[in-house]
Amino acid sequence: MSEKSIFIPLQKTGVNANVLKTVAVLAMFIDHASHLVTEFGTSERWIAHLIGRLAAPLIFFLVAEGHHYTSDKKKYIMRLFIFALISHVPYNLYFGFSQFRGTSVIWTIMLGVVALSVITSDKLNVFIKTVLIGATLLMAMPANWHYIGVLWIIAFGLYRDNLKLKVIMFTLIALVFYILPGLQDIGMYATYRFGVLMTIPFFILYNRKPGVRNPFTKWVFYWFYPIHLIVLFGIRALMNL
Repeated sequence: MSEKSIFIPLQKTGVNANVLKTVAVLAMFIDHASHLVTEFGTSERWIAHLIGRLAAPLIFFLVAEGHHYTSDKKKYIMRLFIFALISHVPYNLYFGFSQFRGTSVIWTIMLGVVALSVITSDKLNVFIKTVLIGATLLMAMPANWHYIGVLWIIAFGLYRDNLKLKVIMFTLIALVFYILPGLQDIGMYATYRFGVLMTIPFFILYNRKPGVRNPFTKWVFYWFYPIHLIVLFGIRALMNL
C-alpha cells in the first residue's frame, strides 16, 4: 500500500483543534510533573521530556491557526498578554526562577502573534516589518521557547496553505535553533529534543475544524497553564513538609 493511500483516508477524517489542544496539554503536564517525581539525567526524565516536546509545537501551530480565524487580532493579542501576566508568577515559582529572570511561554505566544500580524500586514513597509519582527524576537528572549516559538508561529502562519513548506520550515527551525544547539551543549541526553518532530503527523492530519465550541472549550486551555503550575507548586510544597 502506498504512503499516499495510507494518508488520504486519515486526512479525510483527520483531527480537529480540540484534539491537538488535548494532546498538547497532556504532554505538557507529563513534562512538567516529571520535575516532581524524577531526577534530571535519568531515563524517566528523558522519556517525560520526549513526550513533552509534543506540547510547544502543537500550541504554536494552533496559535497561528487562531490568528488566521480571529476577527479581532488586537483582542486576541490583549487576551494573550493578560494570560502572560497571570502565568508569570506561577511559572517562576514552580521552576524556581527569580521573578525577573524569565517568564512563561504565554509571553512567547503573544509576541509570536504580534510578529505574524506584522509580517502579514498590508499597511507596513519591509523596513518597518523587519524592525518590528526583530523587536519581537529580542523581547521573547527571557521567555520559555523564546525566539524559536516566534519563528515557528511565523512559519505556521505564512505557510498555512502549503503543507510541504510548513513542515520544511518547522523542521529547519527545530534543527538549527533547538536540536543541534542542545546536542552541542548537553550531549546525547538532548536527543529528547528530536521529540518536537513527532508533531509532524499531527500537522498532516489536522482537518482545520475547531471541534466542540463553547465557553468551556474556549477558556479551559487558557486557564490550564497557570492553574496546573500552581497545583504542581502546591504538591511540591506538601512533599517538602
